[in-house]
Amino acid sequence: MLSILAFGAVLLAVTALADAGSGRLGVPQSIVLVLTGAAISIIPGLKPVTIKPDFVMLVLLPPLLYSAGVGMSWRGFRDNLRPILLLAIGCVLFTASAVAAACHFLLGMNWAVGFVLGAVVAPPDAVAPMAIARRLHMPQRLLTILEGEGLVNDATALILFAFAVGAVTSGGVSVSTALASFAAIVVGELAWGLAVAWTTLRIRRWAKSPQSEIILALLTPFLAFWPPHALGGSGVLAAVAAGLFVSWNGPRLIASATRLQGYFVWGLVTHAIEGLLFMLIGLQAKALASGLSGGGWQRLAEAAVVVTVVVVVVRFIWVFPATYLPRLIPAIGRRDPQPRWQMPFLIGFTGIRGVVSLAAALAIPRQIGDVPFPERDLILFVTFVVIMVTLIGQGALLPPVIKALGLADEGRREAADAKKAEVAARLAAIDAVLAEIDYLDAMGEDPAAIEALRRRHGDRRKEYAGTADDAVEGSPVAVDARLQARLIEAERDAIAIAYRDDAITDDARRRIERELDLEDARNLHALESATGDRLADPESEVEG
Repeated sequence: MLSILAFGAVLLAVTALADAGSGRLGVPQSIVLVLTGAAISIIPGLKPVTIKPDFVMLVLLPPLLYSAGVGMSWRGFRDNLRPILLLAIGCVLFTASAVAAACHFLLGMNWAVGFVLGAVVAPPDAVAPMAIARRLHMPQRLLTILEGEGLVNDATALILFAFAVGAVTSGGVSVSTALASFAAIVVGELAWGLAVAWTTLRIRRWAKSPQSEIILALLTPFLAFWPPHALGGSGVLAAVAAGLFVSWNGPRLIASATRLQGYFVWGLVTHAIEGLLFMLIGLQAKALASGLSGGGWQRLAEAAVVVTVVVVVVRFIWVFPATYLPRLIPAIGRRDPQPRWQMPFLIGFTGIRGVVSLAAALAIPRQIGDVPFPERDLILFVTFVVIMVTLIGQGALLPPVIKALGLADEGRREAADAKKAEVAARLAAIDAVLAEIDYLDAMGEDPAAIEALRRRHGDRRKEYAGTADDAVEGSPVAVDARLQARLIEAERDAIAIAYRDDAITDDARRRIERELDLEDARNLHALESATGDRLADPESEVEG
């Protein structure tokens, strides 16, 4: 037990160092962590590390799905439901079928086994491409579609995977029964996820304790995921539905103190899990190689090449018709005009596979009775190759592709327009505050307090009005925030001197430090808002 804990601690430390190194090198975190894990796995004398599928599915996946659901805009998800479902359901089924056909006709593989492999490699990863794309200037709709696809496609693939494995073990499966089961799973998981989110939000509101609320928030993804998964579903849709419900209803039901603490807690949890997953993918290199039976390497290599090419090409084949054909319907075309070809091309290019595919492959049973599961070693090997090629190859090329397509410039223009709208909303909100101050003044509130408040919010309005022309450089808000950061440091130094001279108690020092920390966080947020730069990890702002 102690050795396992020690290994876990070392793995987390290496993950943190590799993650920090990716920022210094300017290389995507996912690529650095996967390569680091692969390099560690081939160290002589180190035993192969094998991912336990249940550990990934039941422990690591639910918080990521839930937090992604909370961090996503419900309005954006709803408005882009057609392209999201066409990718998350249609493209997954199309890819799995294409892989099965290629394996059957080119490699002589049984249809049912081919569908097992197809279901395993069909869903693009929800973490890797978004971790790269969020740091680039991309149109918001593209981000929403890709993130929405990543939230839902795992459910389609895992349900299809269960049916395909069942077909291999039982010798066949009824299509009508499979479709009915799929519909029942979808409806049941959505209902359960919404019920869990509704219940936990109201218990949290009743608790009125940030610590208790955050504990309940951390339990919510598992409460949503585990029961459907245990009953034969995927659990994915339930966790996503719970997250989207909290995203929509949380602002009016979650206290501000809880949100402030929740940003840090969820940021730490999701960042650590994402980094650990990428590291674990790399660590599988030695385990998979040592588990392969001798001989047959030529067939393994052929299978890996065939499936990788099919997975990459088929996504492009699906994306373009799925983008343009629905818009031939007049009602859809009027509401949603045809996009430029660069947008579907980028969606097609972001088919990066990840840990869910690997966990599904590892979950394939070793035997059917006394007979080994057909082609299990080949499926494991091909899955790992597909993940490494798409994650490292497409992941590394994603930034230059976005730039070459001109989508970065479009994203910057969109961000500038969004900034103008944000400033206008801020000015309207401050005007509402000033009107309320006038009302309080008329009601006879303390004149000194009223004057101080009017002056403070009047100054805020002048600062934001200075950014309304989109002149980010030299923005009064940005300048004020940078100067305020120096003033906070000066105040910290003064408090440190007072504490050193025994002029204040430890309790007083902690209270002042907390106030300065909150002011520093508010000031940093103001600087981010004024400049448009994401100085903090965007994934940390998921829930309170």
